[in-house]
Amino acid sequence: MTQYLRTLFAIRLFSLAVLAALSLPASAQNVKVQGLIKGRSGATLIVQTADSPTLLVLLTDSTHVGQIQGVLQSRRKEMSMAALVPGLAIQVEGAFDEQRQLVAKLIKFKGDDLKRAQSIQAGLHETRLQGERNREEIEKHEQELERQTAALAAQREALQKQQQQVNAHQEKIAANRAAIDAAVARFGQLDDYYILDEVVVYFANGKISVDPQYKPQLVQLAAKAKTVTGYMIEVKGYASSAGSVELNQKLSEDRAHNVVNILLQQGRVPLTNMMAPGAMGESQSGGTDKTAEAQAENRKVVVRVLQNKGVAGVS
Repeated sequence: MTQYLRTLFAIRLFSLAVLAALSLPASAQNVKVQGLIKGRSGATLIVQTADSPTLLVLLTDSTHVGQIQGVLQSRRKEMSMAALVPGLAIQVEGAFDEQRQLVAKLIKFKGDDLKRAQSIQAGLHETRLQGERNREEIEKHEQELERQTAALAAQREALQKQQQQVNAHQEKIAANRAAIDAAVARFGQLDDYYILDEVVVYFANGKISVDPQYKPQLVQLAAKAKTVTGYMIEVKGYASSAGSVELNQKLSEDRAHNVVNILLQQGRVPLTNMMAPGAMGESQSGGTDKTAEAQAENRKVVVRVLQNKGVAGVS
């Protein structure tokens, strides 16, 4: 009888262990997904996969980021989280938390995919600059049209004989305003970010060290950025056309990295809030770059505080 009770007790313990194992939440299971980064807000990635258009992937201090290398793609080069930019195809390994957000343990990507994503970001940057310039011109045009409207209204009261001409002007103004509104709507949707602040750091010819006069400006920009929900900081380095293309590419890269170091070390900006620094080489913002003044204008690093439009809408 004693042996029977022992056997029954052992069977019950085994059953309880099996039930406990089966009751583990699905979120604790390790999963692997592949997808494309659609957007980023601090330590949160918005990833589009075959199963979900908006999978949230969370980055932590223990998340490993690596670039796949080798013919067999069996080796991995450790990379910074700043390399995780929108448009990058990634492989994620991790586990889902209770909110069905994937907490990443490992994120891998190919070098060619990173270059492609960075090229896309550079193109969006130039498009955004052009959009800003166009928007300023449109606002000036709209202000001029408003002044014309006021002048025409005054003329209509004083000169009734010009009523027909005034009406024609009003119709033209209405058509122009509609075109302006449509253009503003287009330019406002060029990418996923708002530009909230900007600092431009200039460099001497052939130099990469940041002049001390810019350090307080960079620290102040970092402090202001921290008050913005889901902020990101973009750093783009440029060089003048003097010298070889290879040298200018290296100069723009070193200048950008030196500015990033100030933001990280003195501005205390978390690495998860930094976009990968861009080395743009010879700047195209200064026109022909034939004069000393134009070349000086192009030896610079542009630092911007950005906020994801989706985050701004939620907040």
